[in-house]
Amino acid sequence: MKILSNPEKNSIMKILCILFALCSFQFCPAQGILNKLKKTVNKDSSQSIISGVKNAVSANEGGSLSNEDIVRGLKEALSIGTENSSKILHQPDGFFGNAAIKILMPQEAEKVEKQLRNFGLGKLVDKAILSMNRAAEDAAGGITGIFWEAIKGMNVSDGYAILKGNNDAATQYLKKSTSSQLINKMRPVISESLAKVNATQYWKDVFTAYNKVSKNPVNVDLTEYVTEKALNGIFYSVAAEELKIRKDPTAQVTGLLKKVFGSNP
Repeated sequence: MKILSNPEKNSIMKILCILFALCSFQFCPAQGILNKLKKTVNKDSSQSIISGVKNAVSANEGGSLSNEDIVRGLKEALSIGTENSSKILHQPDGFFGNAAIKILMPQEAEKVEKQLRNFGLGKLVDKAILSMNRAAEDAAGGITGIFWEAIKGMNVSDGYAILKGNNDAATQYLKKSTSSQLINKMRPVISESLAKVNATQYWKDVFTAYNKVSKNPVNVDLTEYVTEKALNGIFYSVAAEELKIRKDPTAQVTGLLKKVFGSNP
Protein backbone atom coordinates (compact mmCIF):
# COMPACT_ATOMS: atom_id res chain seq x y z
CA MET A 1 0.00 0.00 0.00
CA LYS A 2 1.35 3.40 -1.02
CA ILE A 3 2.16 5.77 1.82
CA LEU A 4 1.08 9.31 0.99
CA SER A 5 3.54 12.13 1.40
CA ASN A 6 2.64 15.16 3.50
CA PRO A 7 1.98 17.40 0.41
CA GLU A 8 -0.34 14.74 -1.03
CA LYS A 9 -2.17 14.45 2.30
CA ASN A 10 -2.57 18.23 2.44
CA SER A 11 -3.98 18.34 -1.09
CA ILE A 12 -6.52 15.62 -0.33
CA MET A 13 -7.55 17.36 2.87
CA LYS A 14 -8.09 20.63 0.97
CA ILE A 15 -10.27 18.89 -1.64
CA LEU A 16 -12.32 17.17 1.08
CA CYS A 17 -12.80 20.48 2.85
CA ILE A 18 -14.06 22.12 -0.32
CA LEU A 19 -16.43 19.24 -1.09
CA PHE A 20 -17.74 19.26 2.45
CA ALA A 21 -18.29 23.00 2.33
CA LEU A 22 -20.12 22.87 -0.99
CA CYS A 23 -22.30 19.94 0.10
CA SER A 24 -23.15 21.83 3.29
CA PHE A 25 -23.99 25.05 1.42
CA GLN A 26 -27.73 24.62 1.80
CA PHE A 27 -27.33 24.38 5.61
CA CYS A 28 -25.06 27.37 6.22
CA PRO A 29 -24.47 30.81 4.64
CA ALA A 30 -21.76 31.45 2.06
CA GLN A 31 -19.65 33.48 4.50
CA GLY A 32 -19.62 30.51 6.89
CA ILE A 33 -18.19 28.32 4.14
CA LEU A 34 -15.40 30.78 3.48
CA ASN A 35 -14.56 31.07 7.18
CA LYS A 36 -14.33 27.28 7.47
CA LEU A 37 -12.01 27.11 4.49
CA LYS A 38 -9.77 29.85 5.82
CA LYS A 39 -9.23 27.78 8.94
CA THR A 40 -8.53 24.49 7.16
CA VAL A 41 -6.29 25.38 4.20
CA ASN A 42 -2.71 26.63 4.10
CA LYS A 43 -2.22 30.38 3.71
CA ASP A 44 -0.22 30.02 0.51
CA SER A 45 -3.11 28.51 -1.43
CA SER A 46 -6.20 29.68 0.47
CA GLN A 47 -6.94 32.58 -1.85
CA SER A 48 -7.24 30.46 -5.01
CA ILE A 49 -9.37 27.84 -3.26
CA ILE A 50 -11.67 30.43 -1.69
CA SER A 51 -11.99 32.13 -5.05
CA GLY A 52 -13.16 28.86 -6.57
CA VAL A 53 -15.76 28.40 -3.86
CA LYS A 54 -16.98 31.97 -4.36
CA ASN A 55 -17.54 31.18 -8.03
CA ALA A 56 -19.43 28.02 -7.13
CA VAL A 57 -21.57 29.93 -4.63
CA SER A 58 -22.29 32.62 -7.23
CA ALA A 59 -23.32 29.98 -9.75
CA ASN A 60 -25.64 28.43 -7.17
CA GLU A 61 -27.22 31.80 -6.40
CA GLY A 62 -27.67 32.47 -10.11
CA GLY A 63 -29.76 29.34 -10.30
CA SER A 64 -32.51 31.15 -8.36
CA LEU A 65 -33.21 33.18 -11.49
CA SER A 66 -35.94 31.15 -13.18
CA ASN A 67 -36.67 30.98 -16.89
CA GLU A 68 -39.87 32.86 -16.21
CA ASP A 69 -37.98 35.61 -14.38
CA ILE A 70 -35.56 36.05 -17.28
CA VAL A 71 -38.23 36.27 -19.96
CA ARG A 72 -40.53 38.49 -17.88
CA GLY A 73 -37.61 40.75 -16.95
CA LEU A 74 -36.49 41.15 -20.56
CA LYS A 75 -40.03 41.81 -21.74
CA GLU A 76 -40.37 44.42 -19.03
CA ALA A 77 -37.04 46.00 -20.00
CA LEU A 78 -38.02 46.16 -23.67
CA SER A 79 -41.44 47.56 -22.83
CA ILE A 80 -39.88 50.29 -20.69
CA GLY A 81 -37.14 50.95 -23.26
CA THR A 82 -39.52 51.32 -26.18
CA GLU A 83 -41.94 53.43 -24.16
CA ASN A 84 -39.15 55.78 -23.03
CA SER A 85 -37.85 56.02 -26.59
CA SER A 86 -41.31 56.83 -27.86
CA LYS A 87 -41.72 59.65 -25.35
CA ILE A 88 -38.31 61.10 -26.18
CA LEU A 89 -38.66 60.88 -29.96
CA HIS A 90 -42.32 61.89 -30.13
CA GLN A 91 -41.74 65.31 -28.60
CA PRO A 92 -40.68 68.37 -30.66
CA ASP A 93 -37.01 68.11 -31.67
CA GLY A 94 -36.90 64.44 -30.64
CA PHE A 95 -35.22 63.80 -33.98
CA PHE A 96 -34.39 67.29 -35.20
CA GLY A 97 -32.58 68.23 -31.97
CA ASN A 98 -30.53 65.04 -31.73
CA ALA A 99 -27.46 65.13 -33.97
CA ALA A 100 -27.06 61.33 -33.75
CA ILE A 101 -30.41 60.61 -35.42
CA LYS A 102 -31.39 63.87 -37.12
CA ILE A 103 -32.68 63.13 -40.62
CA LEU A 104 -30.71 64.99 -43.28
CA MET A 105 -30.94 65.04 -47.05
CA PRO A 106 -30.11 61.64 -48.57
CA GLN A 107 -26.63 61.06 -49.94
CA GLU A 108 -27.99 61.04 -53.47
CA ALA A 109 -29.21 64.58 -52.88
CA GLU A 110 -26.12 66.08 -51.27
CA LYS A 111 -25.13 67.73 -54.53
CA VAL A 112 -28.70 68.94 -54.89
CA GLU A 113 -28.61 70.54 -51.47
CA LYS A 114 -25.25 72.20 -52.09
CA GLN A 115 -26.30 73.67 -55.42
CA LEU A 116 -29.65 74.86 -54.10
CA ARG A 117 -27.90 76.64 -51.23
CA ASN A 118 -25.50 78.19 -53.75
CA PHE A 119 -28.54 79.42 -55.67
CA GLY A 120 -29.89 81.12 -52.54
CA LEU A 121 -32.50 78.46 -51.82
CA GLY A 122 -31.08 77.39 -48.45
CA LYS A 123 -34.29 78.24 -46.57
CA LEU A 124 -36.25 75.92 -48.83
CA VAL A 125 -33.83 73.08 -48.08
CA ASP A 126 -34.00 73.83 -44.34
CA LYS A 127 -37.79 73.61 -44.42
CA ALA A 128 -37.60 70.26 -46.20
CA ILE A 129 -35.17 68.89 -43.58
CA LEU A 130 -37.24 70.21 -40.67
CA SER A 131 -40.43 68.70 -42.12
CA MET A 132 -38.82 65.25 -42.51
CA ASN A 133 -37.81 65.29 -38.86
CA ARG A 134 -41.20 66.55 -37.73
CA ALA A 135 -42.81 63.66 -39.62
CA ALA A 136 -40.52 61.17 -37.90
CA GLU A 137 -41.29 62.72 -34.51
CA ASP A 138 -44.99 62.47 -35.23
CA ALA A 139 -44.75 58.81 -36.29
CA ALA A 140 -42.63 57.85 -33.25
CA GLY A 141 -45.69 58.15 -31.04
CA GLY A 142 -46.96 54.73 -32.16
CA ILE A 143 -43.85 52.57 -31.77
CA THR A 144 -44.80 50.98 -28.45
CA GLY A 145 -47.80 49.26 -29.98
CA ILE A 146 -45.80 48.21 -33.03
CA PHE A 147 -43.07 46.57 -30.94
CA TRP A 148 -45.36 44.82 -28.47
CA GLU A 149 -46.15 41.82 -30.69
CA ALA A 150 -42.45 41.00 -31.02
CA ILE A 151 -41.92 41.44 -27.29
CA LYS A 152 -44.80 39.07 -26.49
CA GLY A 153 -43.28 36.44 -28.78
CA MET A 154 -39.99 36.21 -26.87
CA ASN A 155 -39.21 32.68 -25.62
CA VAL A 156 -36.78 31.21 -23.08
CA SER A 157 -33.91 30.63 -25.52
CA ASP A 158 -34.31 34.20 -26.79
CA GLY A 159 -34.19 35.38 -23.20
CA TYR A 160 -30.95 33.61 -22.29
CA ALA A 161 -29.26 34.76 -25.50
CA ILE A 162 -30.28 38.36 -24.83
CA LEU A 163 -29.36 38.32 -21.13
CA LYS A 164 -25.85 37.03 -21.83
CA GLY A 165 -25.41 38.87 -25.13
CA ASN A 166 -23.98 42.26 -26.00
CA ASN A 167 -25.29 45.46 -24.46
CA ASP A 168 -27.69 45.93 -27.39
CA ALA A 169 -28.74 42.28 -27.70
CA ALA A 170 -32.39 43.01 -26.88
CA THR A 171 -32.48 45.82 -29.42
CA GLN A 172 -30.94 43.57 -32.06
CA TYR A 173 -33.56 40.94 -31.26
CA LEU A 174 -36.28 43.51 -31.96
CA LYS A 175 -34.53 44.74 -35.07
CA LYS A 176 -34.11 41.25 -36.51
CA SER A 177 -37.63 40.09 -35.73
CA THR A 178 -39.59 43.24 -36.59
CA SER A 179 -37.80 45.39 -39.18
CA SER A 180 -39.75 44.31 -42.26
CA GLN A 181 -43.08 44.38 -40.42
CA LEU A 182 -42.29 47.73 -38.85
CA ILE A 183 -41.44 49.27 -42.22
CA ASN A 184 -44.76 48.06 -43.63
CA LYS A 185 -46.64 49.38 -40.62
CA MET A 186 -44.76 52.67 -40.28
CA ARG A 187 -44.67 53.65 -43.93
CA PRO A 188 -48.33 54.75 -44.10
CA VAL A 189 -47.94 56.57 -40.78
CA ILE A 190 -44.86 58.35 -42.09
CA SER A 191 -46.63 59.17 -45.35
CA GLU A 192 -49.57 60.68 -43.49
CA SER A 193 -47.24 62.57 -41.16
CA LEU A 194 -45.23 63.96 -44.07
CA ALA A 195 -48.42 65.23 -45.64
CA LYS A 196 -49.53 66.69 -42.31
CA VAL A 197 -46.40 68.86 -42.02
CA ASN A 198 -46.26 69.62 -45.77
CA ALA A 199 -42.94 67.79 -46.12
CA THR A 200 -43.98 66.25 -49.42
CA GLN A 201 -44.67 69.69 -50.81
CA TYR A 202 -41.34 71.06 -49.59
CA TRP A 203 -39.57 68.04 -51.05
CA LYS A 204 -41.36 68.52 -54.36
CA ASP A 205 -40.45 72.20 -54.36
CA VAL A 206 -36.78 71.41 -53.67
CA PHE A 207 -36.41 68.91 -56.48
CA THR A 208 -38.58 70.82 -58.91
CA ALA A 209 -36.30 73.80 -58.40
CA TYR A 210 -33.20 71.64 -58.78
CA ASN A 211 -34.40 69.74 -61.83
CA LYS A 212 -34.95 73.04 -63.67
CA VAL A 213 -31.21 73.74 -63.55
CA SER A 214 -29.85 70.18 -63.74
CA LYS A 215 -29.33 67.84 -66.67
CA ASN A 216 -29.70 64.88 -64.30
CA PRO A 217 -33.10 65.03 -62.57
CA VAL A 218 -33.34 63.44 -59.13
CA ASN A 219 -36.26 61.30 -58.06
CA VAL A 220 -36.11 60.01 -54.45
CA ASP A 221 -38.98 58.29 -52.64
CA LEU A 222 -39.35 60.62 -49.67
CA THR A 223 -41.66 58.35 -47.67
CA GLU A 224 -39.36 55.34 -47.98
CA TYR A 225 -36.31 57.41 -47.09
CA VAL A 226 -37.84 59.00 -43.99
CA THR A 227 -39.29 55.68 -42.84
CA GLU A 228 -35.87 54.04 -43.01
CA LYS A 229 -34.17 56.90 -41.17
CA ALA A 230 -36.91 57.11 -38.55
CA LEU A 231 -36.62 53.38 -37.88
CA ASN A 232 -32.84 53.67 -37.50
CA GLY A 233 -33.34 56.51 -35.03
CA ILE A 234 -35.85 54.50 -33.03
CA PHE A 235 -33.51 51.51 -32.72
CA TYR A 236 -30.67 53.84 -31.76
CA SER A 237 -32.80 55.26 -28.96
CA VAL A 238 -34.02 51.83 -27.79
CA ALA A 239 -30.40 50.61 -27.65
CA ALA A 240 -29.49 53.58 -25.46
CA GLU A 241 -32.35 52.75 -23.10
CA GLU A 242 -31.31 49.09 -23.02
CA LEU A 243 -27.75 50.02 -22.07
CA LYS A 244 -29.01 52.16 -19.18
CA ILE A 245 -31.16 49.33 -17.83
CA ARG A 246 -28.28 46.86 -18.07
CA LYS A 247 -25.61 49.08 -16.53
CA ASP A 248 -27.26 51.80 -14.43
CA PRO A 249 -28.89 50.61 -11.17
CA THR A 250 -31.03 53.76 -11.08
CA ALA A 251 -32.60 52.73 -14.41
CA GLN A 252 -33.59 49.34 -12.98
CA VAL A 253 -36.83 50.82 -11.76
CA THR A 254 -38.63 47.62 -10.71
CA GLY A 255 -37.73 44.72 -8.45
CA LEU A 256 -37.79 42.33 -11.39
CA LEU A 257 -35.33 44.44 -13.41
CA LYS A 258 -32.99 44.57 -10.40
CA LYS A 259 -33.23 40.80 -10.03
CA VAL A 260 -32.53 40.06 -13.70
CA PHE A 261 -29.95 42.73 -14.50
CA GLY A 262 -28.55 43.62 -11.08
CA SER A 263 -26.53 40.40 -10.87
CA ASN A 264 -25.73 40.24 -14.58
CA PRO A 265 -22.06 41.27 -15.11
